[in-house]
Amino acid sequence: MSIINQNNTFIIQTNSNHYVIGVDKNGTNRFYYWGKKCSIEDYCADYVGFLTSNHTDLDGICQECSPFGLTMYRNFGLKAMFPDGCREISLDFIKSESDKNDLKLIFKDKCYSLEVILNYKTYDDSDIITKWITVKNTGNESIIFEKLFSGEFSLPGVKPYKFKNTNGSWGAEFLETETLLDGGSLIYESRRGTSSHINSPQFVAHQNADEKSGNVFFGVLEYSGNFKVEASRDLYGKTRVALGLNDFDFEYELTAGETFDTPKIHFGLSEGFGNMSRSLNRFAINHIFPKKFAKTPLLVLYNSWEATYFDVNTADQSRLAEKAAKAGVELFVMDDGWFGQRKDDHAGLGDWYVNEEKFPGGLTELINNVNKLGMDFGIWVEPEMVNPDSDLYRNHPEWAYHYDTRTPSELRNQLVLNMTKPEVQEYIYNCLSDLLSNHNIKYIKWDMNRPFSEAGAENLKHPKMLWYLHTKAVYDLVDRLKEEHPDVQFECCSSGGGRADWGAFRHFDMIWTSDNTDAIDRLNIQNGYTLTRPIKAMRAWVTDIEGYNRNTPLEFRFHVAMRGSLSLGGNMQKYSDEDMKISKEKIDFYKKIRNIVQFGDMYRLLNLDEDEISADIYVNEEKSKAVLFIAAVNTRCFKKSIPLFIDGLDDNKKYSFTFDNKEIVKSGAYLKNVGIPLEVRQQYYNKIIEINEVK
Repeated sequence: MSIINQNNTFIIQTNSNHYVIGVDKNGTNRFYYWGKKCSIEDYCADYVGFLTSNHTDLDGICQECSPFGLTMYRNFGLKAMFPDGCREISLDFIKSESDKNDLKLIFKDKCYSLEVILNYKTYDDSDIITKWITVKNTGNESIIFEKLFSGEFSLPGVKPYKFKNTNGSWGAEFLETETLLDGGSLIYESRRGTSSHINSPQFVAHQNADEKSGNVFFGVLEYSGNFKVEASRDLYGKTRVALGLNDFDFEYELTAGETFDTPKIHFGLSEGFGNMSRSLNRFAINHIFPKKFAKTPLLVLYNSWEATYFDVNTADQSRLAEKAAKAGVELFVMDDGWFGQRKDDHAGLGDWYVNEEKFPGGLTELINNVNKLGMDFGIWVEPEMVNPDSDLYRNHPEWAYHYDTRTPSELRNQLVLNMTKPEVQEYIYNCLSDLLSNHNIKYIKWDMNRPFSEAGAENLKHPKMLWYLHTKAVYDLVDRLKEEHPDVQFECCSSGGGRADWGAFRHFDMIWTSDNTDAIDRLNIQNGYTLTRPIKAMRAWVTDIEGYNRNTPLEFRFHVAMRGSLSLGGNMQKYSDEDMKISKEKIDFYKKIRNIVQFGDMYRLLNLDEDEISADIYVNEEKSKAVLFIAAVNTRCFKKSIPLFIDGLDDNKKYSFTFDNKEIVKSGAYLKNVGIPLEVRQQYYNKIIEINEVK
């Protein structure tokens, strides 16, 4: 990795690619090239001259940061209002600062006390680059930003690009879409207060790529709140992408002397979607996840929600824990219902004290019971929410987002707390810190079950700042709690996968993928998740939801969940001896393979929608061990016979495995190019195959 400066043309090198930017003779920031490495001497600043009075040179150039104003009429990334009412930014280049892996390009407004710094970071072990923007107020009066994006990208060539994103919902997260952008603009965004179940804070652009081949340009935004991705293609065929904090209902006051860093973008260029996914997975483990547990396998957990819902108590939870321990579970998590006057979802949120009717002796007895069974104990919380029927709301109704002249809208019988208030943050911190300090709790499931409404924050001079400040408060609270309680892992849940984003990966140790635990639906949900999100963080449950009008076998449900971080959530009190036997066998087997699943490279071999069969293989770093998952729900006439091409192994190594009761010994090259015959003749076909190098 290196940063090379040639007369203010900056070549950012990764192992495979060049990203070339610079400053032209007018002091304007410019983008020049993104692609495979070329000769360094070939790069130089180009010149875009006068076009027409309606299509100016500023419209024609490609920039890393386009400020609003002057004679530029295309999309822009920065917009601010200065104290005298001027609403455009005009930047002069001041200097660059760089070392081996980092680059800063520093600009200053021509007339006002505003510095804008373009930041870039490379990594010795990755082709991924990180970039973000810093704005600094060097004056004595505030500057009000109306748009503050993290970065812009210009895609090579003039042919249209296809953009992959998601168009999901609660219970149907990460459902992939692909849209050809041949003109105009394309928007992906969230306005809900979280990154949401619908669109993803990312761009994935290509012209003719597939799983193995073709250039894929991508970027993921490290942010869990309202985001926006703007893609556009102009009449000259230039495709531009910008992403960052959503400018919907947005303001940010940059006070005198303040410095603000936008959320980071991690971006790259890969050959094929598979390489992109693997690159992002490794990058998250090495550089994003909280360091304490980043390279520690996630434990097999059991969650009590579907077994007991709100009806929790020491005796019933202890009995569930005994069943979970017998199956080999390592972490027992008690879900909703343990606090305040929580009998259902109408009351109790915000009152984070132990319900003495359900737990007369507190939580200690239950936690001791769980620990004696050899398991860690975890617990569910929803700190950002409050029920109107709670002591907290009765005492502090002003702590919820509200307008005095509007009736608060309840969703799931709850309101959203105003996390921009220091007193609210301190209340939540003290409640959770006391809970962790007084109990042997190793795991917090942090939930957030509804979007914002009545987004009034009377405490803020600029109420539109609440969207960003709320997300920042969540990050700060989790970081603060993790620092005080370093042995506690945090899971990010937002009514399922509503915060399954790279901002969450930075602060939480894992995420809850979806409230939909139907194994058949999960094959699609998990497939979309793995496109740009790390597998290790993907919690996947085995529950009693067997499928809507589909009686999926327990083994099938296990095999789907074992493609991520295996968890259990069914009512094990009702499990038969055979169910318990299957659970024990599958958990024991998962523990044997989980390092490969959580830390290995995953190759998508077959897609359920396109091929009627789902097949993924996980390969360890040394390519000496692999685990192959194959599943089919129905094939036409319940019969399909195809060659299965097994990718990801070393062409020059020999591998052995058992498939359909036959011992197979073949080279990696043979398995990739010739494959093995796969015949599916049944409903709910599923197999897991261990593959080992022949020494």
